[in-house]
Amino acid sequence: MRLCRLPLFLLPLCVVLPLQAQDLATTCHAASSYDVTLRPDSVLFDRPSPAPTRVELSHGALHTEGAAVPLNAEEQDRLSLFERDLRALAPRVRSVARHGVDIAVQGLREEAAGMGLGADTRAELDHRLQVDAASLKQRIATSNSTHDWQGGAMDQTINQIESDLLPLIAADLGQQALNAALDGDLQTAATLRDRAANLAAQLEPRMRQRMQALRPQIEALCPAIRQLASLQQGVRDRRGRPLDLLQIGN
Repeated sequence: MRLCRLPLFLLPLCVVLPLQAQDLATTCHAASSYDVTLRPDSVLFDRPSPAPTRVELSHGALHTEGAAVPLNAEEQDRLSLFERDLRALAPRVRSVARHGVDIAVQGLREEAAGMGLGADTRAELDHRLQVDAASLKQRIATSNSTHDWQGGAMDQTINQIESDLLPLIAADLGQQALNAALDGDLQTAATLRDRAANLAAQLEPRMRQRMQALRPQIEALCPAIRQLASLQQGVRDRRGRPLDLLQIGN
């Protein structure tokens, strides 16, 4: 299974939500062992193993491992609907992901507002948040493949955002700690130093709670995901193996 276990085009949510991927996967009780790429004239599913490792759908036609699979009329109709509905789902998920970016940005602003940061730090933080949010939204808008959100690529995006924002806040808190120490308030200085040193760990649970606001929007996608799973049920490759492009649990 993929590192992030969300199905199909829910993968962009992994990078904008400070939630466990499995928490979101269980929202719709859905998972997929495939990556999926939306092409202009087809939809490609691929995975390292097991076979079939490459499944391509195009207007009711099915190819596995590069070979055409004979289908009856009913199967062709169902796969045509599957492809259509999957393409229709992608912009809905992008919309939820963009909203997730907005919630995260607003949450970070509110968290920073409660830290007593200096005016220059707040202004720079706001600028960086705007730049990072715009970049992430652009990536969400242009991505047509879950490969864009896997493993190293996803970690790199998260690490880039953290390295852009957290040191700025930590530096301001460190300066506050130094000023408190110079004023003789050693207890406040120690508290501020601890806050600066553990900034990411302290922010994570609060941001996690804020992002729960997205859950109803994710739940609203579940019926479409269950419909996709239903449409592909029973379709097999040339060797009689089920495709299982999407699995729905209990």
